[in-house]
Amino acid sequence: MDFAAGKELLKSRVSDERIIKHSLASAAVLGALARKLGKDADTWALAGLLHDLDYEQTAEDMARHGLLTAEILAQTDAPPEILEAIKAHNAENLGLERKSDLDIALTAGETITGLVVATTLVYPDKKLASVKPKSVTKRMKEKAFAASVNREHIRLCEQLGIPLPEFSALAVEAMREISDELGL
Repeated sequence: MDFAAGKELLKSRVSDERIIKHSLASAAVLGALARKLGKDADTWALAGLLHDLDYEQTAEDMARHGLLTAEILAQTDAPPEILEAIKAHNAENLGLERKSDLDIALTAGETITGLVVATTLVYPDKKLASVKPKSVTKRMKEKAFAASVNREHIRLCEQLGIPLPEFSALAVEAMREISDELGL
């Protein structure tokens, strides 16, 4: 499955624009992260794009989140490592371990996108172009601000050998490249 087919699948299964934009942001961050680490950027970006295919169906039962997506993708030609990473991004609810770099990266990458968007919204112009990576790291440490973001998931970037400030910069830059599509 290529990115264009993945995008079609996403838009056929997800109606919530917020989730579609989150998926596009996750794809951008995962692709950038893969390039930095010398991994397969196409596969990683596709994992970021498709990780929440089942979100609307499982929002009431997050213990199933990721499993339905893996079932959907098992019927396609999506690489098996994507299926495993998608299940592992909800590891705590499913009783799974994150084993591969992609498992770890998907969890960290899709989580930081929410923090970058939240940081954007506190700027007067509400534009991603105004966000400084240092601000993202700072916001992560603010208890009230980052209450809905799992800090430990973002810190998984360190297991990949990327310090948090560098990860924030990578995420902001990747999302800036598609800011028009994200509406930021």
